[in-house]
Formats: sequence, structure tokens, C-alpha cells
Amino acid sequence: MDIRRFVSGRRVKKWQVAQLFATCFILSLMIFWEPFDDHIVSHMKSYSYRYLINSYDFVNESLSLKHGQGGAAHYPYLINHEDKCQAQSVLLLLFVKTAPENYNRRSTIRKTWGNEKYAQSRLNANIKTLFAVGAPSNPRTREELQRKLVQEDEVYNDIIQQDFADSFYNLTLKLLLQFSWANTFCPHAKFLMTADDDIFIHMPNLIEYLQSLEQIGVQDFWIGRVHRGAPPVRNKHSKYYVSYEMYQWPAYPDYTAGAAYVISNDVAAKVYVASQTLNSSLYIDDVFMGLCANKVGIVPQYHVFFSGEGKTPYHPCIYNKMMTSHGHVQDLQNLWEDATDPKVKTVSEGFLGQIYCRIIKIALLCKLNYVDTYPCRAAFA
Repeated sequence: MDIRRFVSGRRVKKWQVAQLFATCFILSLMIFWEPFDDHIVSHMKSYSYRYLINSYDFVNESLSLKHGQGGAAHYPYLINHEDKCQAQSVLLLLFVKTAPENYNRRSTIRKTWGNEKYAQSRLNANIKTLFAVGAPSNPRTREELQRKLVQEDEVYNDIIQQDFADSFYNLTLKLLLQFSWANTFCPHAKFLMTADDDIFIHMPNLIEYLQSLEQIGVQDFWIGRVHRGAPPVRNKHSKYYVSYEMYQWPAYPDYTAGAAYVISNDVAAKVYVASQTLNSSLYIDDVFMGLCANKVGIVPQYHVFFSGEGKTPYHPCIYNKMMTSHGHVQDLQNLWEDATDPKVKTVSEGFLGQIYCRIIKIALLCKLNYVDTYPCRAAFA
């Protein structure tokens, strides 16, 4: 018994020594390499922190709102639909982040992957699609654009809008709008998804996947394109610039790219609570989501068929398993028709079909020059 205690004690001490060494190493990078802080150094610092320490308790504590500060800011609704999913069993609550002027994008999404009637009739799934917007920010066109938004919503009944300026630097406010709405008006939705309006979502593949997860009652579920050990951008000329005053640490917690990700309803509830306790001045919404999730112990899962910044290759063997693809505006309708064609499934049928698609995917995804779509390992998934 004494020997076991001794061994256990030694293990703890070894771990403490390793953690102390890692902490000192990171601190040395932060202190001595600061004058040489460039792209390579910042990534070395961030990856070292992520893979040697990987603790964000003190980050969360520092960003937490102090007593008396109140929670996150609340803005009045300009357009709302409180009964959008009232008293209904909802598989997926889908939020599309969009700008007030992007009518054409919304129009195409309504005809394709955001079409509720298609999901119900063809996929036997009840989804609810909402376009999340802020107020028009240009004073010269504000009134006219707001009038058009109201008219558009009178036709489609699918816009939610709060009275904050719709801009890149208010994306976190748009995230809070989505989670607040879901928590208040649709907490029973099994899954929540947030997506940009230049994303393509292969809804048949996604719905089939979510229905299988619903059957097993999955919890703590968060999938997307995961960024691990990402460093804050310190270049003041970048729109992603984050000052040391706003976030002083060398790495963000793991998070999924804000272009598209899916979470289960229990995660949505936990993240909403956390979002009310953290300083929301960090305007990079996907990072803020990562901070909220980290505070409540939720870890993102990397899904190889959630794309990066680049468009995924156009090919039936890719469509067969694709979930999302980024950067689609003009080609969205054509891609939807091609990717959801029932004939796509027949391409990979049988032994020869599987071999054919494996070769095609290796050729399209495993290239020497890096293309930020699906990773090479997606060719073997």
C-alpha cells in the first residue's frame, strides 16, 4: 500500500514538473521572442501553448464579467418570429448569418439547402431556417434597406433582426442573437446549426447524419472545421487583428470555423449560459464561441467533410459524403442540383464504384500544393 502511494506520488510530481517546465517554456517564448513576433513565431508560441499546457481556466476567469457588470448586452428586436417552432418537434434549427443587403443570397438559399418544405417532403425532417441580421449600418441607405427587409420578411417570415449595426465587428452580437433566440423560442430543437450565406450545405447528407445521431440521443456534440492552437492575429492591418488588451494569451481554445458548424441542443443551452458571463467585446464570433464552449467543458470534433475556406472539387464522388463547401454565391443553384441528384449515389455503388471513387478523391484531395477544402484523409473516410 505504501509502495503504491509512493509510486502515485512520484507520478504526480513528474507531471507537475513537466507542467512547470512547459509553463516556463511558454513564458520564455512570450517574453524573449516578443520583439521578433512574426507569423512563424506566433504559431510556434500558440502551438506550444496548445499542446504543452492546453489549459484556459485563467483565460476564462480573466474574461468573465465581474459582479455588478451585468450580462451580455441585449438589443431590441426589429423583426422577430416568436412562434417559428412553437409546439413542434424540430430536428434542426438553422441560422444563416447574412447582411441586410444580401437579398439574392437569401433568395437562393430559400430555394436550395435552406428550404424547409424540401426537408419535410423529401427528407422527412422538420427544419426551421432563420436569417440572422443586424440593422443596416450605412446612414444613407438605412431607411430604404430596412423597409425592403421588412417587406421581404412579410413574404417569407424567416428573418430575425436586432437593433445593432450589421458589421464584421458586431459578429459576436449576431452570435448572441442566435443563441438567445434559440434558448428563448426553440430550446427543444434537437440540433442547432449556424452558417454563412456563402456556404453550400448538402442537406440530404447532413439530415441523414443528424437523424442517426438523434436515434442514439447524442450529447455534448459539436462538429465542424476545427482550428486547434490558432494564434491571435497581431497584425494591425488585418481585419482579424486582436490587441493584447482584448486577448493577451498566445493561443485560442479549440473552436470551429464560423462558416458552418452544428451543435446538439444541450450544448446550445450550455453555451448560451456561458455567453452571458463572458466579456463579448471580442468580435471574432467563432473564437468567442470557442471560449464559451471551453468554459463549460465542450470540445469540438473535426469533421473531414466540413470544408475550409476553399470550394470543394465538383465531382459526384465528392458529393456522396460532402457536408459543406465554402465560397458559393453565383454557382449555388447549379451545385445544389448536381450534388443532390439521386444518380450521385450510384457512382460509388459496388466494389468497382468504391475503388473508382477512392482513386478520384485521392487525386482531388491529396495534392502537393495545399488547398483549403477537405483534408487528404477525407479521401479514405
